[in-house]
Amino acid sequence: MVRKSTYLNSWFTVIALAIAVNFALARGVNAQKSDSSYLRAIKAKSKTSYLKNGLHLALPPLKPNAVSNAKINLARPDDKLLTNVQVYPIPVTDVINVKYTVSRNAFVNVNVMDVLGNNVLTLQSQRVEFGEQTINYNVANKLTRGFYFVRIVVGTESVNKRISVVL
Repeated sequence: MVRKSTYLNSWFTVIALAIAVNFALARGVNAQKSDSSYLRAIKAKSKTSYLKNGLHLALPPLKPNAVSNAKINLARPDDKLLTNVQVYPIPVTDVINVKYTVSRNAFVNVNVMDVLGNNVLTLQSQRVEFGEQTINYNVANKLTRGFYFVRIVVGTESVNKRISVVL
């Protein structure tokens, strides 16, 4: 019988000790519904203290009537440099139109090559600004009837388009 009462007393002691430790650790902390709500309360306190201290930024005044015609390039350096390449009309009769988009300022070469890869005609070889570019070139008396390739080289990127010329 003595063993049984000692066993029960030890369990009561453990439970009472756990409750006492729980109250001791919870002292000074507001009772919260869950752990996540406690974390939200801490974040809210830190945000409000940050806002009370204020941001140390001085923003320039806004000018509502100021209009700018400057182009803004939003391309990242890892984006493609040359996109949306179009060569038309096909078949080419007298004028060839080349349209392409460059994502940043770069040096552009636009060449017409024969089937063997020999450079027959240079349409453009210059530095261009970013944006959509269009080339209109009269090929009458400069190319003979046949198949050719238009090669556009921008930086390390190149695009080849096949065209057929009928005069």
